[in-house]
Amino acid sequence: MAASDTIEAQGHLIDSGLLSAIFDKIIEFKASYEILTFDIGRTNDDPSRIEMRINAADAAVLDELLQQLTTFGAHPLRERDATVKPAEKDCCVPDDFYSTTNHRTHVRLGGKWVEVEGQRMDAVIIAANGRAACRKLRDVRAGEPVICGHEGIRVTPEFRERDRLGFAFMSNDVSSERRVEGVVSKIAEMMRHVKKGGGRIAVVAGPVVVHTGGVEHFCELIRHGYVDIVLAGNALAVHDVEFAMSGTSLGIDLIAGAAVEQGHRNHMAAINSINRAGGIRQAVESGVLTSGVMYECITHNVEYVLAGSIRDDGPLPDTVMDLIEAQERYAAALTQNVQLVLMLSSMLHSIGVGNMLPSWVRVVCVDINPAVVTKLSDRGSAQTVGVVTDVGLFLHRLAERLRS
Repeated sequence: MAASDTIEAQGHLIDSGLLSAIFDKIIEFKASYEILTFDIGRTNDDPSRIEMRINAADAAVLDELLQQLTTFGAHPLRERDATVKPAEKDCCVPDDFYSTTNHRTHVRLGGKWVEVEGQRMDAVIIAANGRAACRKLRDVRAGEPVICGHEGIRVTPEFRERDRLGFAFMSNDVSSERRVEGVVSKIAEMMRHVKKGGGRIAVVAGPVVVHTGGVEHFCELIRHGYVDIVLAGNALAVHDVEFAMSGTSLGIDLIAGAAVEQGHRNHMAAINSINRAGGIRQAVESGVLTSGVMYECITHNVEYVLAGSIRDDGPLPDTVMDLIEAQERYAAALTQNVQLVLMLSSMLHSIGVGNMLPSWVRVVCVDINPAVVTKLSDRGSAQTVGVVTDVGLFLHRLAERLRS
């Protein structure tokens, strides 16, 4: 028996491509639609609103279609409370659990719409005491109330506005090499805007920052207050310390661009020096470490989290080798009013951080490999602006722009 329902969606539907996505999804399910009302916004600030009737082959197809349309901000016109079911056991939820996106989400509980706290993708929603919050599957405990199905759930995508602070030209996923100067100017403007409004800036950085000669420019950003949090792996810190102590990175003299004799042992010597001091902070306080990114983080009270991996030498005493603890510390740092994240040549850490961010946090990904930006977008971080260039050159230009 055929089934039907009436849905609505509102926002910058046309500009954001959401309307096309809704139509495509309906056609994919071999369903049909009838537009009942469609009000198009006439100014940059006016949202559009559409109401349509959907007809599907049967109730099961319609239910699956409605659940997938939720991602695009479309929801049934009728209002019903969300379906809540108890978790079967620790780390296990009912099969029809609602899997979150990174977009702002509300659930209807007891006749009231409640905003979901800690918004992030790839989580479930736990509802208790009139509140709702995202929860990683591994943290769910037996009996906890889990939101299931699609009833009583409303998602508000972060609409791509017609002109957000003059950054409309940056709306493509990847900006080409020839536009680096213009992009850097806009990113500097964005950073000033965030700091002026009291927001915080997080930087996800890989060791390429050191390899490409970006250390001093990165340090300048820290000294001028444009970096509040540094999220990285053990490698960034090790190569930064190696460069500060020996002038090399992986045994390569960064000024001469040539390998130095016995240079292969320099990164191990750097780890040994930090171990002897007891950690990075102790090395700074005792005068063992006197320059570099980690030195500036310590002296300017910039929070940092170093997450370890299986390939790490050492690692440094500051590196968090427990994967779950490292993820939790990353996530906790990002909830501290972070409004902009700069990702500098670190694919795995960048994708990991992207998975933790709500869609309204701006993301700038700088990498010589455009595939990194593409992967971020493919995995749901559609708010990412990509800059394809050498990260050392980018930091040089950015520091210049912010200095001026």
